[in-house]
Amino acid sequence: MRLLTGVHCDALTGIVTRAIVTASLSFVALHTATSFAGNLPVGVTEITTVEGITEYRLDSNGLRILLAPDDSKPSTTVNMTYLVGSRHENYGETGMAHLLEHMLFKGTPTHPNSLAEFSKRGLQANGSTSSDRTNYFASFAANPDTLSWYLGWQADAMINAKVAREDLDTEMTVVRNEMENGENNSFQTLWQKMLGVAYQWHNYGKTTIGARSDVEQVDISHLQAFYRLYYQPDNAVLIVSGKFDPQTTIEEIAKTFNPIPKPSRKLPAEYTVEPVQDGERSVTLRRTGGSPLVAAMYHVPPASTKDFAALDLASMIIGDTPSGRLYKAMLPSKQATSVFAMTMDQYAPGIAMFGASLQPGMDTKKSLQTLTQTVEAIAKQPFTQVELDRARSQWLTQWNQTFSDPQKIGVGLSEAIAVGDWRLMFVERDNIRSAKLTDLQRVATDYLITANRTEGTYIPTIKPVRAPQVAIPDLSSDLKDYKGDANVKQAEAFDPEPANIDARTERKTLKLANGNVKLALLSKQTRGERVKVNIAIKFGSVDSLKGQKLASLASAELLTRGTDKMTRQQISDKIDALQAEVSVSGAATTVTIAMSTTRPNIDALTALMLDVVRNANFAQDQVDEYQRSTITGLKSAMTEPTSIAARMLARHDNPYTKDDIRYTPSFEESLASIEGLKRDALVGFHKKFYGAGEIAISAVGDFDPKTLEATITQGLAGWKKSAPYARIPNPYHQVPAERMESITPDKANAFYLAKMPLALQDTNEDYPALSLVNFMLGTSETSRLWLRVREKEGLSYNVRSSLTASAFEPSGTWTIYAIFAPQNRTKVETAIQEELARLVKDGFTDEEVKDGVKALLNYKKLARAQDGTVAAAWLEYLDTNRTFKRSAELDQKVAALTTEQVNAAVRKYLKPEAFSSVAAGDFKK
Repeated sequence: MRLLTGVHCDALTGIVTRAIVTASLSFVALHTATSFAGNLPVGVTEITTVEGITEYRLDSNGLRILLAPDDSKPSTTVNMTYLVGSRHENYGETGMAHLLEHMLFKGTPTHPNSLAEFSKRGLQANGSTSSDRTNYFASFAANPDTLSWYLGWQADAMINAKVAREDLDTEMTVVRNEMENGENNSFQTLWQKMLGVAYQWHNYGKTTIGARSDVEQVDISHLQAFYRLYYQPDNAVLIVSGKFDPQTTIEEIAKTFNPIPKPSRKLPAEYTVEPVQDGERSVTLRRTGGSPLVAAMYHVPPASTKDFAALDLASMIIGDTPSGRLYKAMLPSKQATSVFAMTMDQYAPGIAMFGASLQPGMDTKKSLQTLTQTVEAIAKQPFTQVELDRARSQWLTQWNQTFSDPQKIGVGLSEAIAVGDWRLMFVERDNIRSAKLTDLQRVATDYLITANRTEGTYIPTIKPVRAPQVAIPDLSSDLKDYKGDANVKQAEAFDPEPANIDARTERKTLKLANGNVKLALLSKQTRGERVKVNIAIKFGSVDSLKGQKLASLASAELLTRGTDKMTRQQISDKIDALQAEVSVSGAATTVTIAMSTTRPNIDALTALMLDVVRNANFAQDQVDEYQRSTITGLKSAMTEPTSIAARMLARHDNPYTKDDIRYTPSFEESLASIEGLKRDALVGFHKKFYGAGEIAISAVGDFDPKTLEATITQGLAGWKKSAPYARIPNPYHQVPAERMESITPDKANAFYLAKMPLALQDTNEDYPALSLVNFMLGTSETSRLWLRVREKEGLSYNVRSSLTASAFEPSGTWTIYAIFAPQNRTKVETAIQEELARLVKDGFTDEEVKDGVKALLNYKKLARAQDGTVAAAWLEYLDTNRTFKRSAELDQKVAALTTEQVNAAVRKYLKPEAFSSVAAGDFKK
């Protein structure tokens, strides 16, 4: 499957849960026709329409515009894509496109603090840079004034960004910290090294983040010239998707962007062509920590070609789990713990990569040989129709998920624009639909060959063969008359206010012979007839679960790996056939199944998953695989600063005995437990604890409540009752504050984690104020910690705080974390402590509180527009016997807060001296 690689995202990180949204086969919008007949503003030309998306151009300056209206969600997404990325950088300027992305958020004379203004308006905004493009995007609760303001910001940023020396000086360390964070990832580092060897001349061989020396010594005048050259209307595409009025929006765009003149400059021609690779190449990387990896990389055609689509499917067949050829060749024989495959969507010829993660002690040379032989054996072992159908189904399901989400479609169009034309998003889908076995066979034997390979870890010895040279197609000719699929029906415009959610949700209890089932069913018309269903099965108690922590977690992980009547592959194939996504997660006393599919398939999917949960058989080969994979992950985590810090702090606050379900084991204890895991223990746990009697189910989306109820009733009929359930208490207890340290050699990035226990329940009268305090302390991009540690001093790429409070008892935590370069440890810790002390001493200002209330409520409103978020919230409310009235009441209390109330809560609860902390990193350098 395709994977967007070399992409770096910056600016705002959303604070609301992002739901997984799946999709239909066609674009659904309330405004299916965005053609305005004779009503287009002066100077705007309509170019073409494909499947409800219309392209326009401003005659005055060449700006291209895509409007993709969709009233199914009350949110709007705006994406400005500039056709400039790391491939456009000159010698000594690597990382410049990405650095400029950071700088654009540093403001203009009119908007001196972009991030603060985003936060005040509740914009979920970000930017990202790849090899072929840079984009800036924001999602927000649909509002014409917000849309108008953000379009104005985009126009202002296009021509008036400061790109000043003083801003560069502070942002430099932030970018460098981001670079160091990436260097901690062994896979990412190996991938970067392999790209550098695979490409001799083309800039695709240079990472988007750039060379450290280039980034650190960038000439501000060169950066400003780069900005003026590429950030122009004739090199940009503006995308507006979601809920908005097309007529007023195109008028607003024309009014806002028409005054920008068309530049007189001419963009430089690109003439570097990577020659056909003429022999095996190899990379060996040695670093401390992580798991062994082997990989093979091959040059492939541009993403705009039919051959790329065929190679995309071929890579899925080879690299899928568990149906893929690499999986079957390497995991049963214990030559790997996991495998993967990916292709890069790029304008010029890109790469396909295949790899495997190994457990320490496995023979990397043998594993690499098996990997390359499997990838390059297609001529002798042709693909089958079953393999093609499975890969095609998986690919189209993922495409449909993107296409049906107003927030995701803008990003999808942006990637298509980057590789040549926005319509390629649909052309590639068409190519996937029409791909034949002969196409896959031909491209695999043309490109997946020895001479075209770059290996990671060891040097190959296979005789060279040449791959064909590929030209970039003439898309203007190929796409001249392209129309795509016809539009389909519209979706419902749903109001996500708490009162409406409650009014539209049917809450009831199914009284079955083997126990009750709590239901929260919100049926509505959705784009693509999508629906989310969550199932929570509870079991056990503190006493009955003694010594059962691993069995509880492992049994949940292995549920979908087979039953007495279905193999893991058969279950996976059925899920794919139902156009579904399923995830299973386990906690101490709960297993949760999250499902997403379409209205025609939800009943069959629910029946399937209830059958799987009831009849899981924990096959020995799957238990063995789980053990190997978990051991590999644990050993890798033992050298990672983030994992080490989290476990150290959890064990510091660890008053329980080793057999208690709440106990946090050491890494060594976890390894010993997983190494001793037996199938019989899992079978016994499942038999004893899994069952009916304590089940809650939420559903949000397009479905028939009555048929879903009938499916649930039938699926649970005859199932034994679960072990008696009693909620496991997690009472507050004082923890002595302690400052801890862990040295992690050869890690370029360090991690700081601090936590303070709170005697706080979410029903406490101070909880609304504290939730706002935490938002202003370290959650938003105008927060105290963000402004001090990232913006002012440039010490961290990410610094945050979080607050938790139990719904059942006065028990919560306040947490602060930051990533940073090891040499900046003292500065980071000092800055955080000073900000906490300043907050306790002086409190927040009236303006901070006013802006914070507005932003927090806007973020919460945006969250309620996501079906997955609502479904998850209903599952929680079923457990706590609440409704969305709770959400409305909390919002009302936040809205009514005064500065005095907020600062009183700060003084009452925030005790900087009570935080225990861990700093993990290579501090001995």
